[in-house]
Formats: sequence, structure tokens, C-alpha cells
Amino acid sequence: MEVLQSHRAEMISIAVALVAILGGSAYYYYLTKKPKGCLDPENFKEFKLVKRTELSHNVAKFRFSLPTPTSVLGLPIGQHMSCRGKDSLGDDVIKPYTPTTLDSDIGFFELVIKMYPQGRMSHHFREMREGDYLAVKGPKGRFKYQPNQVRAFGMLAGGTGITPMFQVTSAILENPNDKTIIHLIYANVTDEDILLKEELDNLASSFPNRFSVYYVLNQPPEGWNGGVGFVTKEMIQTFCPAPAPDIQILRCGPPPMNKAMAANLDNLGYAPQMQFQF
Repeated sequence: MEVLQSHRAEMISIAVALVAILGGSAYYYYLTKKPKGCLDPENFKEFKLVKRTELSHNVAKFRFSLPTPTSVLGLPIGQHMSCRGKDSLGDDVIKPYTPTTLDSDIGFFELVIKMYPQGRMSHHFREMREGDYLAVKGPKGRFKYQPNQVRAFGMLAGGTGITPMFQVTSAILENPNDKTIIHLIYANVTDEDILLKEELDNLASSFPNRFSVYYVLNQPPEGWNGGVGFVTKEMIQTFCPAPAPDIQILRCGPPPMNKAMAANLDNLGYAPQMQFQF
């Protein structure tokens, strides 16, 4: 009898151990297997607008639902997607946008859009209401990111060019294994034009040793203590990492700014491989 009881106890122990091993393997598989994204690089797919939040007189945040609550968009870090809409004449218009959300945000994605008076795609977003659909295709873009691929990023952003910078910054800072340091210079005309300021300031406060932001305004308000005018070589020297093989300077802004920043970086000794333009 004792032999049978001992054998039974041994078999139960083995069964428990197997369940634990299989359960752990399943959990590891669940954590490490990346879900298939919803985007199609060849065909437009439609996503429903479920929430529109006005951020200012000409800026709004649009939240679009994905097919299921556990779906992910499937957009690699630093890449963008093409959005299709109708302009004021009813003609199709396609423009690239970068979501401010990541694939860690499941079930939805968000776009922060500045709507310009004469912008063709701006008209489409201005007219969008909750329940409407947006046609999207992607991913697109040349930027490829792996954690710790550089020691530090310098970022030069202007206006809506902040969106890819914000996406890359968020992905880096939410990854505890990524030690990359980020220095952002963000230029706008007025303080009302600064997009995602609350989110950027919160990141700077939460990660003071890994992320810093320096704001530059062309028309600053009284008492402004940030940069004034355009981004200069001196600002880049002060707030961005110096030229080195293990750093990279990213830039995204209006064409005149991109051109001026490329010249500044060349003059400061940043080699072509140390620069990337979205």
C-alpha cells in the first residue's frame, strides 16, 4: 500500500511539474510572439474613428479602433503610413502620417493632426466625425530601429515633424532594456503651435537622465526662457550629442528647416551616416 501511495504521489508531482513547464512555455510564447499587424503595405484598409479630441483651434487627436481589442497596428518604430481622404473638391488625396501610439497600445491607434486652412488632407480630417472611416496603407519609411543601436540620438523637429520623434522617443523610453539617450530640439512659430507638449514634458520629468527637450519659438511670448528665432548651429552644439560613430541626428520638419539643418550639421562635422531625415 505504501509503495502504491508513494508511486501515486510521485506521478502527481511529475504531472504538476509538466503543467508548470507547459504553462510557462505557453506564457513565454504569448509574451514573445508578436501579433500580426493590421496594416497592408499594398492595399488601403479602413479604420473607424471612435474618438475625436480637440486640442486647440486647429489641432485634434483622432483615435481609430482596430478590428479587435487585442489587435495591433503593426507599424515599426519610426515608420509611417499613407492616409487617404477627400479634399474640398471631392478629389482623392493621400498624405503620410505617423501615429503617436505604439504597438504596445493594443486595440487602437491615434493620430495628432494639425489642420491647415488650405491643406487638402486637412479638409478631410476637419470634416471627420466619430463613426467615420479612414483609409490607411503601410507601413512605409526607410528608418529601421533596434534597441541600443546608438548611444544617443539628437532630434531636430519642426511643427508636425514632432510625430516620428515622439514615436521613437516613446518606444525607447518604455523599453527598460534600451539605454539610448535622447536630446530633442523642437521648433515652432508660437507656443500655441507646440504639439504634444504635455506628453513631452512628462517624459522629460519621468526620464531626466535619458530624455531632454529644448523648445525654440520664432514668436515667443513675454517671459519665454527657451530658444528664440530659428534653430542655430550653436543650439545644436549645446543641446545635441557631438559628432561620434555611435550617435545619430534625426531631423523632421518643413523643407526649408530640413535644408538649413542639413547644412548646419554638415558644417559641424556630422558625417552623412550620422544623419537621418524622415
